Amino acid sequence: MFYSVSSTLVLLVGKTLSMKIAILGSMQFSLGMQDVGKRLVDLGHTPIYSTFLSTMLGKTAEEQEILKLQQKHAEDAIRKDIENFADADGVLVLNFDKNGVENYIGGNTFLEIGIAYLQRKKIFFWKPIPQNPFYESEIQAMKPLVLNGDLGQIQNL
Repeated sequence: MFYSVSSTLVLLVGKTLSMKIAILGSMQFSLGMQDVGKRLVDLGHTPIYSTFLSTMLGKTAEEQEILKLQQKHAEDAIRKDIENFADADGVLVLNFDKNGVENYIGGNTFLEIGIAYLQRKKIFFWKPIPQNPFYESEIQAMKPLVLNGDLGQIQNL
């Protein structure tokens, strides 16, 4: 017997069959996003990437920052990506270290996490919640599941 949770079918024994998972994080993590997406596919899930991911590949961090700002203003990138993630069952935040900041989450990613929370999507973090006084308690209140790099935890929901 099956019952529905979001658009995901779950066996009564608790095994997730498949999820659509939006991959969030700094666009400087674009190669990592592709790698993690491939691993999600191997586990039977469907990754959803930023609409702008392919434009970031092969660029330096400086080039990515310039391009990202252009896309936010000229192409309404923030809105487009949030609309792109609308059908996701959950979001996976790739909070790798960046520029000496451990478990980095930038402003745009924090915004996307908040929207996912409001839409009652499952929220997964690759690494622990960053110790940041500006938003640590807000993220904790959203109760993300910290995977510590173990995508198999998604399978066991």
